[in-house]
Amino acid sequence: MNKDFKYCKESRVMRTSRVFPNDVNNHNTLFGGRLMSDIDQVASISAAKHSRRDCVTASTDSVDFLHPIRPTDSVYFESYVTWTGRSSMEVFVKVIAENLKTGERKVAATALLTFVALDENNKPALVPRVIPETVEETKLHETASERAKARAERKKESKALAQFISMNDPWDYRLEMMENYM
Repeated sequence: MNKDFKYCKESRVMRTSRVFPNDVNNHNTLFGGRLMSDIDQVASISAAKHSRRDCVTASTDSVDFLHPIRPTDSVYFESYVTWTGRSSMEVFVKVIAENLKTGERKVAATALLTFVALDENNKPALVPRVIPETVEETKLHETASERAKARAERKKESKALAQFISMNDPWDYRLEMMENYM
């Protein structure tokens, strides 16, 4: 196969874990920050497998919490690269909760993240294009360019907003107010 292309399945990562007491919040459900950390970990492995390079998280485009995950559940993560730009890769992560007593399974969360592959000088590196095969992979691949456009617009807006964000300590607000009136 041409090295310029890889199948989604070549970047697939699967992991299953349990929910322990220190993983839950005051609602006795999996703490969202814990789930987000796990999502970033599996997604980063998919990006590295696809590019065979060091990768950095460029953005967490979405994390949708669809159903609570309880201590009686196992948590299954599956991730893979769905789309690529020149050096960027969109990674999809699905999270499935399975009740360990009843066997009932549900999609508890989905996430889309973007990673950038880096060369030896920590500069963006070219990545192979991706080839979808399954219905799920194809749907995500076909809709990715619209998400990429939205990401680019959101980044532009974030950069513009950053120009107005104060870096002064909160107790220095008088100094900032004086600077605004001079």
